Amino acid sequence: MNNDGLSVPQGAALTLGAVLGTGVISLPALAAQEAGPASLVAWLALILLSVPLAATFAALGARHPDGGGVATYARLAFNSHVATMVGWAFYLTIGVGAPVAAGFGGAYVADAFGGGQGMSLMATAAIIVLVTAMNWFGIKVSGSVQLAIAGAIAVLLAVAVVVALPHADLGRLTPFAPHGWGSVGTAAAMLVWAFAGWEILSSLSADYRDPARDIRRATFLALGVVTVLYLGIAFATVAALGSTSGAAPLADLLVLGFGEPARPVTAVVAVLLTIGAINAYFAGGSRLGASLAREGGLPQVLADPASSIPRRSLLAISAVALGTVVVIWAAGTSTDAALLMASGTFSLLYVVGAAAALRLLPRGTWSWWAAVCSLVAALVLLGLTGAHLLGPVLFAGAGLAWSLARSGRGRSRPAGEVGQELQPAQEAVCPDGSVA
Repeated sequence: MNNDGLSVPQGAALTLGAVLGTGVISLPALAAQEAGPASLVAWLALILLSVPLAATFAALGARHPDGGGVATYARLAFNSHVATMVGWAFYLTIGVGAPVAAGFGGAYVADAFGGGQGMSLMATAAIIVLVTAMNWFGIKVSGSVQLAIAGAIAVLLAVAVVVALPHADLGRLTPFAPHGWGSVGTAAAMLVWAFAGWEILSSLSADYRDPARDIRRATFLALGVVTVLYLGIAFATVAALGSTSGAAPLADLLVLGFGEPARPVTAVVAVLLTIGAINAYFAGGSRLGASLAREGGLPQVLADPASSIPRRSLLAISAVALGTVVVIWAAGTSTDAALLMASGTFSLLYVVGAAAALRLLPRGTWSWWAAVCSLVAALVLLGLTGAHLLGPVLFAGAGLAWSLARSGRGRSRPAGEVGQELQPAQEAVCPDGSVA
């Protein structure tokens, strides 16, 4: 038991920040534009999907607590090549996707203060730097900050729903599917971003005080809060705003209740949401990178000791994120460009994680059946992602090339050295697949 580790409230706050995060800022309006009121079906479907996904990753984290998360499960269930592939796809996507998350908050800042893309990108970079600084001091500090942020966010989102409901008009729910039922699938693919986050809690599993007990409690506490807030915001956006919803629906909802002076307040909410989301991903991603490096899946320079703060891996993620912001500024494009690519990575992670769970969890248990449901649903989401899988596939391909090259170097060493290198990993895995 790690008495200095994450408590249940801190773990729930980090999970809530990762899942709730930036999805609630703009996606209700984007989904409504795509599918109309039928977007509510997509929201409900993904909430139902979140139950087995959350159960699957909570069970894996409780049984195999390790900073490698999905990559560790892939290594235990399959082999090191698969682990490196999924690890690279996830690790690089965190850096590339961070400006997307921060960009949602940056857009709200620009909207509130009348700035353009320049102000939005400056706010985006500032959020990334702030979250890097928070994680520099360790999970205890970032977890405590996250707990305060999560509480403030939950209250403010609940207020937005309550003040908007008196303006709801059920007439705005018709026609229910103005763009056809096929648009619901497109909206669902877009909303994967809003429900990503269950996979990152597995990379934080080793930091809980009592992983076997606390991970499930924190996960389902976060799931309950997410369900209430997402359905409330999605319904209020469709029923109270309808076609009048702009790019900042959360601001529009608060303006309905409090008038235009509420608009700058939503910029604060948006920034808190983005900080919460990126904080969770930087915390988990930095541990993933360090774990991969210790296993040889990434360059050794990123291999911080397991007992220390993974600052090298954190700086690498931050550098990729800030570099992506510079590219976006130079190209004059939007931070939204990488949204569906990141969603594709999350779908891929869910497929690999659920498939690994079928081999690692006791067959026939409730968590095993949750993994079956998760795998089927994740495969459907993966199909909906389509061509946007190209990015994560390229990242995974780079990871495979690294893994194969490293294996080739290992085969060229004297037999005694190779045996000495592999022996600790063999001793660390029990015959039933659990970690000793």
